[in-house]
Amino acid sequence: MTPQLYPLDWAILAFALGVLLLIAFFSGRGQKDTQDFFLAKRKIPVWAATFSFVATEISAMTIVGVPAVGFSENWQYLQFFIGSAAARIFIAYFFIPSFYKYGSVTIYEFLGKRFGVSTQYCSSAFFFVTRLFASGVRLYAASLAVSVLLGWPLIHAIVFFSVVSIAFIGFGGIRAVVWTGIWEASSFYIAGALMFYAIFNASGLSIGQFLETAAASNKLSVINWGMNFSDPNIFLIAVINGVFGSMAAFGTDQELMQRLLTLNTRRESQKSIMLTIFATLPLVTLYLAVGTAIFVYYKVNPGAALPDNSDKILSHFALNFFPAGLKGVFLAAVMLASIDSPLSSLSSSFITDVYKPLSGQTDEQKLLRLSRFSIFAFGLILAAIAFMCQNVKGMLWLAFKINGLTAGSLLGIFLLGIFTNRKSDKSNAASMIAAFLICLTVMILSEKNILPVGWSWFIVIGTISTFTMAFSLSSRNENGPAK
Repeated sequence: MTPQLYPLDWAILAFALGVLLLIAFFSGRGQKDTQDFFLAKRKIPVWAATFSFVATEISAMTIVGVPAVGFSENWQYLQFFIGSAAARIFIAYFFIPSFYKYGSVTIYEFLGKRFGVSTQYCSSAFFFVTRLFASGVRLYAASLAVSVLLGWPLIHAIVFFSVVSIAFIGFGGIRAVVWTGIWEASSFYIAGALMFYAIFNASGLSIGQFLETAAASNKLSVINWGMNFSDPNIFLIAVINGVFGSMAAFGTDQELMQRLLTLNTRRESQKSIMLTIFATLPLVTLYLAVGTAIFVYYKVNPGAALPDNSDKILSHFALNFFPAGLKGVFLAAVMLASIDSPLSSLSSSFITDVYKPLSGQTDEQKLLRLSRFSIFAFGLILAAIAFMCQNVKGMLWLAFKINGLTAGSLLGIFLLGIFTNRKSDKSNAASMIAAFLICLTVMILSEKNILPVGWSWFIVIGTISTFTMAFSLSSRNENGPAK
């Protein structure tokens, strides 16, 4: 079927992108140094940082990947959020005070001041690997959705997202990212609600019939009390993974923590991350419901054509069944989610954690120019990774697996720095690399069905391995841990 967008769809898409670029232009003018470019001089209000955090957390992976989970599986994905909520509170009271105590531009700068440059370099390198590959998968997910809906070749969609992201982030820095995040998050709520309403109406069922049809196929199952520990969806494993995964994703990943460091005080930053609990849960639930609604539609209309890959289900449905206007709303949400890329955080970590310590450069004008150039370079790398993700199925789980290989190493070192008196540096880097190799070995054995370990254990294994080895190889620090 030839993709068809009506004038109303194009108008909605143009309006959404136009508003984003206007916000980026007006909020991002007048950048004079890296403190402004990377931290917005810590003048962002709580509500803006909260919505920017949500916009980054959600991403196109949620908009495209979560409905695919609701369609092909059930609502057990919500179990992760129980642990995630606990992790956010934990980060608020233990991680954020340490970052603000040291006045860190990046969270890896905290590790450098707490331990030394070897720990800082290694942590930054792990962040680059994790964020580049995971974000490359996210960019691929968005590009796939747009290519299906518009009939573009995949490479054209990837280039489009990359060019727009590089342009507005390279110009406006973190201020542009934060303020456009508010517009992005708002579009996610609106798009999800409209899509669910339209799909529900298309099924022709009453609310009772809809729920009965979904429940009969176990699509509304939230809790899995099973004891198969190789299954990442059982309750215990899902909650543990939610705790460790979210601590790693939010507390040790510069992309999300950078939003929280733009606030003036520690208390404001703490308040912001806890508010994200109440802002994110409704969105995740809404997009699971969208996937369930599509499943029910196909149950009622068994002759309707299905895509060749379940990851395309929402894009396929939007192309074939959404009315004029709604296609534009969906496409706008995907595009806005994809434009919110990690380029600012990658650049801030490269400049602060790698380039400045190695070069000793202090000229802010030169650093600002290099920051913008690094955004361009990282944008090209992300595009290349996204293009290599073709023919991948289960994008959401792939992103989690990639993250799990290195996130545990990062989390283990942060826990060592925040909660112990130990003093070490080179041994930290060795411990992180060793833990990564352990997780990689476990993943390979798991993929070959030799070792029955689910991907959700990777972060747990990496965290415990890193912390244990680094603690054992370190010495006592009489000055005590960071508070």
